[in-house]
Amino acid sequence: MGVVALVTGGAAGIGRAAVLAFAARGAKVVIADVKVEQGEELARAVSDRGGEAIFVRTDVSRADEVDALVSRAVSTFGRLDYAFNNAGIEGSLGATAGCSEENFDRVLAVNLKGLWLCMRREIAQMLTQPEGGAIVNMSSVAGLVGFANLPAYVASKHAVVGLTKAAALEYAQRRIRVNAICPGVIHTEMVDRVTGRNPEVEKQFVGLEPMGRMGRPDEIAEPVIWLCSSGASFVTGHALTVDGGLVAQ
Repeated sequence: MGVVALVTGGAAGIGRAAVLAFAARGAKVVIADVKVEQGEELARAVSDRGGEAIFVRTDVSRADEVDALVSRAVSTFGRLDYAFNNAGIEGSLGATAGCSEENFDRVLAVNLKGLWLCMRREIAQMLTQPEGGAIVNMSSVAGLVGFANLPAYVASKHAVVGLTKAAALEYAQRRIRVNAICPGVIHTEMVDRVTGRNPEVEKQFVGLEPMGRMGRPDEIAEPVIWLCSSGASFVTGHALTVDGGLVAQ
């Protein structure tokens, strides 16, 4: 691939799968996360496999840390071709009227403002490059339909789809494509936190999926790779659903 890819929330779950998928195709990868031990381990794993990767500890809700992240990517590898803005949190479970202001603010600070802070800096860098670049933003099926008891999360993921479409229109003629991906129920640490690893609760989650199973992180990473690739050169402003048929019901 011979390009530079940035993955936020890259230390675990879907982000980790995306890092490995980019690296397997020859990309130099910048891994951003607040999970230092896991991030550094992943960077070593990529290097052990003959790839190139660095880890940069980053809280995406902080503008200074996002600016430092992109600056580090460019100073290390010379450019930024692809960005997968994947970092996100689910927040606390509970109905809308019981959602605390602290929880609402924190979820939107990471999932929406943090993603915007990343886009702002990534786009600025890509505009300096004749080839432009491609950005994929992490939304969710919860960005397309409602789910009870996750009001801040659902609000943030709907907003990601809107922000993606706005940016796609703004930079469509400037060689920067911006898309979103909307996973269904994917077996990650986040889902384990929500289910508490309770087999009965896990069955309820599986029951949402027409395919009768949860998705795997690599089943999201592969569409992310495609959205960044030349194969998707005429795709921008799209929210790609990868959900085992969940929203088709």
